[in-house]
Amino acid sequence: MPEVRFTIRWPDGAEEVCYSPSTVIHQHLSAGTSYPLPDFLARARAALTEASDRVAAKYGFACSAAMDQLSRIETQAAMQAPGGEVACLRLS
Repeated sequence: MPEVRFTIRWPDGAEEVCYSPSTVIHQHLSAGTSYPLPDFLARARAALTEASDRVAAKYGFACSAAMDQLSRIETQAAMQAPGGEVACLRLS
């Protein structure tokens, strides 16, 4: 499956390169767009869960890398100030 790296900027200014095992992330995030933190989390959860499900459908097991990435995103999000926005800088 084609993997995608997506770079985000957290409300605190930190940038992070994230991983999706599927291009489905393009259906949930757009480069150059900022999302309110709760919206970004919902989009990341939906995209990475769908990506993991696609891996499971093809290979017979869920993608632990997608779920690990989601866990890292949720952990980092919990440390951000409420009301912030997450910018999706690029998808490649």
